[in-house]
Amino acid sequence: MPQIESVSVAAVEVPLDRVTSFSTRTVHARHYGLVKVRSTDGLEGIGFCYVGSKAGGILKTAVEQLLAPILIGRESRQTEALWQDMYQEAILQGRSGAVMRGISILDTALWDLNARSVGLPLHDYLGSLHREQVIAYASGGYYLDGKTPAKLGEELAGYVSKGFKAVKMKTGRLSPSEEEARIAAARDAIGPDVYLMLDANNAWSDLPTAMEYMRRFEAYDPYWIEEPFSPDAIDLHARLAQRTSVTVATGEIEVGRWRFRELIDAGGAEILQTDAAVCGGISEWRKIAAHADSRGVTVSPHWFHDLHAPLVAATPNARFVEFFLDDQVLNFRRLINNQLGFKDGYVQLRQDPGLGFGFDEKAVTQYGGQAAWSTIH
Repeated sequence: MPQIESVSVAAVEVPLDRVTSFSTRTVHARHYGLVKVRSTDGLEGIGFCYVGSKAGGILKTAVEQLLAPILIGRESRQTEALWQDMYQEAILQGRSGAVMRGISILDTALWDLNARSVGLPLHDYLGSLHREQVIAYASGGYYLDGKTPAKLGEELAGYVSKGFKAVKMKTGRLSPSEEEARIAAARDAIGPDVYLMLDANNAWSDLPTAMEYMRRFEAYDPYWIEEPFSPDAIDLHARLAQRTSVTVATGEIEVGRWRFRELIDAGGAEILQTDAAVCGGISEWRKIAAHADSRGVTVSPHWFHDLHAPLVAATPNARFVEFFLDDQVLNFRRLINNQLGFKDGYVQLRQDPGLGFGFDEKAVTQYGGQAAWSTIH
């Protein structure tokens, strides 16, 4: 069996063309961690994650010094053994954050490599339910200078005109009355039959504040309210879920099957937004989704449609892929050589082996420098 010959890792910073705000922060640039895992038969698998707006080098160091050495000389198809060994090695440095994201992207690269080695697209390698396409929602509705409620409505209506039957917008940055005006404009623009998702990005810290907003929002029939509180406030998510008619969704920056079990057991979310580039990789994502399925909870993963489309296609209780039409916010698009297509509200699954794309090396050099890649043998 071929063995893992080398691991390459890069940290890149991609500036946003236009400064963009969420409910609780403003973003000028995105930092991404990239890995390539190469086997002795000459094949490569890739992994990637978002590392925040600063300090992307932390992940690179974790991969170089802590995680990659574990993989060298091992068989790539031992994904469970390799995951356990990485997790145990890193248990003191961090069971979340940049270190777990390092585990996540290396695990993803292993699955990509293994699917490529047998010539199968990742969704088929995982055991697909869907082979051509999966349903998606168009994600946008960010805060920009000069963006009125009417302009927000025009943006979301534009997604609907392209065939999307579900759209998402940000909320929670402004006062309750100002946010209601934005949501009212959005609902008026898209009509009554399009799903409208609301993303608060951890905007609220107590239940009375959250309910002040939610009582206003309920009249506009949102499909979910996303990340209303800090991910550590599982009890607040559960208490909000008991008091509002809107489904609570969360989990995009949560890690590990154990924390997701706590979240589900507490009744803190009926929709998990588990991100494979965050939670522990494809191996851990599948465990979390399977547990959620046993509890009647659905999964609609966060971000990175290039990674999550094949996972949704192979998971019975997964529903939506989050899709970004341009590179204004998900500017990771600039770092790859083959974009995911969409049609009539569905993303089209790639049919090439593995994830079906690679990194654009010129772009990696542009945003990471001439010596962007560090290789461990």
